[in-house]
Amino acid sequence: QVQLVESGGGLVQPGGSLRLSCAASGFSLDFYAIAWFRQTPGKEREELLCIPATGGATNYADSVKGRFSISRDLSKNAFVVQMNSLKPEDTAVYYCAADPMIGAPCFGYPWDYWGQGTQVTVSS
Repeated sequence: QVQLVESGGGLVQPGGSLRLSCAASGFSLDFYAIAWFRQTPGKEREELLCIPATGGATNYADSVKGRFSISRDLSKNAFVVQMNSLKPEDTAVYYCAADPMIGAPCFGYPWDYWGQGTQVTVSS
């Protein structure tokens, strides 16, 4: 069964850091495009950052550039997003996604596989 499972969400204070992980099962992430999105109630899902299947440069949304980074953990068939300098406006449900075909640039395309979402709350 093809599945993406996220972990690592929770409550963090403003200025703090959090690391989310997305583990794949049923397929290998090696040559897949990978991405993180987030969504808040009443708003569209926001693309945050992605790496193309071709392994090109990471694409970043302006809202997270310089604060968030994405990387693969091939040994665990997973990928992570490291989130630093978190702000209250980063509060959202975060989703990971993967796709075998998305190249560069990797924003603006439909993604095949999605995680279930994990809540991140930034509050003092």
